[in-house]
Amino acid sequence: MIRTFAISALAALALAGCMTVQDRSDTSPAADGDTYLALGTEPGWTLEITPSRLNYVGSYGETRVAEVNPVARTTFNGHRYEGKRLRVDITHGACSDTMSDRRYADRVTVELDGATYAGCGGATLPPADLAGTRWRMRSINGASVDRSVATSVAFDGATMIGSAGCNRFSATYSSDGTRLSAGPITATEMACTGPAQAQEQAAFAILGAPVTIRFAADGTMILMGTGGQNIVLEPVA
Repeated sequence: MIRTFAISALAALALAGCMTVQDRSDTSPAADGDTYLALGTEPGWTLEITPSRLNYVGSYGETRVAEVNPVARTTFNGHRYEGKRLRVDITHGACSDTMSDRRYADRVTVELDGATYAGCGGATLPPADLAGTRWRMRSINGASVDRSVATSVAFDGATMIGSAGCNRFSATYSSDGTRLSAGPITATEMACTGPAQAQEQAAFAILGAPVTIRFAADGTMILMGTGGQNIVLEPVA
């Protein structure tokens, strides 16, 4: 048996504002004391830039190079580090990780001993379009979701489907890039009790009213409802 109920538009999703990459050409990575991270694939590599060091790990861990941070010089829309063995170019502009489809704020190129490796770095950007994205719920109103109960929200361009921990639900949706409207939502009527029922009720209470959306640096999507209610979702590859 299924039940259908109308759900208010998930409105005012400020995707355009979230996707804007600000001009940071005059501020070098790690200048504020934070660690800057970059990564690439085929072969896999990572780069860590701290205020004092460049730490490169390449070939899936087989190559390791650590150098004193030579201090970045400003280039057109980015920065360059020129060390003894490492040369790193960071260019501000959206970059996609082909392995996970995550988007980052910068394109990064590392040159080491004559070889060049391309990848991405900096802050995680929101998806360019919700269509084709899949998420799982991490927390609802600050309470961690029970990992023993599967949750999901997926967008296919026309339909939003998922589970808040007990019943499966679906709804048509439309988005103009800044606004998402969904509903009516159709859900199954499986019996839910205890924490699973409370978790689902809390999720539907948020989704049943207008919410705003923002993306955290770690790539999670946060749906904000009234009175501080929120759902934190993490991407699923």
